[in-house]
Amino acid sequence: MARKRALVVDDSKSARVILSRMLEKYDIDVDMAESAEQAIDYLRHDRPDAIFMDHLMPGMDGLQAVQAIKGNPQTAMIPIMMYTSQEGELYVGQARALGAMGVLPKQVRPVDVSKVLYELHLLPDRRDLEEPALAPVDVTPVAAAVPESPPAPAAPAADLRRVEAAVKQQSVDLRRFIVASLDSFAARLVADLRHPAPASPAAAQAALAPAAPAPARQPVWPWAAALAVACLLSVCLAVFWAMARDQAAQTRTELAALRSANEQLQHAREELTATVKDLGAALAASTAPTAGASPAGAAGANSSGAGGAGMAGLPRTEAVPYGEIPFDRGRLDVLRELLAKLEAQSFHGVVKITSMAGLYCLSGNATDGFVPAGAAVPAVKCDLIGNPFEESLSGQQRQSLAFANLIAGVRQRTAGAITVALENVGSSRNAVPYPPRNEALTAGEWNRAASANNRVEFALESGAAP
Repeated sequence: MARKRALVVDDSKSARVILSRMLEKYDIDVDMAESAEQAIDYLRHDRPDAIFMDHLMPGMDGLQAVQAIKGNPQTAMIPIMMYTSQEGELYVGQARALGAMGVLPKQVRPVDVSKVLYELHLLPDRRDLEEPALAPVDVTPVAAAVPESPPAPAAPAADLRRVEAAVKQQSVDLRRFIVASLDSFAARLVADLRHPAPASPAAAQAALAPAAPAPARQPVWPWAAALAVACLLSVCLAVFWAMARDQAAQTRTELAALRSANEQLQHAREELTATVKDLGAALAASTAPTAGASPAGAAGANSSGAGGAGMAGLPRTEAVPYGEIPFDRGRLDVLRELLAKLEAQSFHGVVKITSMAGLYCLSGNATDGFVPAGAAVPAVKCDLIGNPFEESLSGQQRQSLAFANLIAGVRQRTAGAITVALENVGSSRNAVPYPPRNEALTAGEWNRAASANNRVEFALESGAAP
């Protein structure tokens, strides 16, 4: 079978590399394009088996490219899958209305890629790869069949294999027993027909007397009985097989539901803890100005809030470890402390928080994930220079629920006097320059600069005091 070919269209180099490595694991050749215009030029002389299209790109975006490809009779039959971080049923419906088959998220898992490849007919049907439920076996006496003990269950997959093995073994034993019983019954019937017992001496003499030869007739009903038993055996095996598959599927579903419920409980617990901290900080901030402040002190607070950003220790920079979302964890504690001080000072204005990404020297692959390479690894040996985790995050995914609740809470408490603005500038603002890449450069030296550039900055844009 000829190898399938796919076209990946994305302006992000790291996203193209991640998806192409996943597709190559399924023995699929991959061509890449940096823009929709380049992809349309490619389709003028090549015909891939499928296209993975990004949405947000310079110039023509992904939906416009899908509309142009489906509008051309020569390329209209090529299946297209959107490969983007855009979410929501409205977007999926819009993409399908223009001709796309679906949406593959940027935070893609190998199981999602496998499912999409089956939908795009880039992989053979699973039913062609399954083994037949009934395999030919040697007919031996029932006493010689000793069923093996099934392996101890270790996981849902092991349970399914154990059930399948038990069903197969039971079907083999049952078939051996039925065949042996039919053979014994047929042998006894043939012996009775060949040597019948005489009813009386006269009948015995008549049996010994020569008689006219008669044509021998083969009885038909033993074969009919054997056929009926075989049909019954096939029905029983089919029922057992269906029951085993249903039970295994139900077990997998229950385990997945339990895991999902456990994750939701853990996430809810973390959010509840963060919310309690926010409420405590808000209560302390609301009571702090009235605890012993004089009118003169309040006036001084207003003046400092109007233009005294230096009293809050700003601007301030916080490092973000690789693999963490920027607006969470340590940055959440810094924002909570900063807002409490600003409320105590009756500050009026905007707290501007900017996230910046560092480009790391990474080891790994798109299937198992990427991690910062070891400090002694030469930089030229890195599997990827970039930050695929940061690039895969959408706007809402950059902040935790506790972070969003804290921002909404301070805006409500201060009646809009204090607002928080979030901004992401990617890797365009480097605090530390990256060293020149050469044979002597190590991953540790490169990643020290990347860690300094992977950061969040807090600053104030003051407004007028009331």
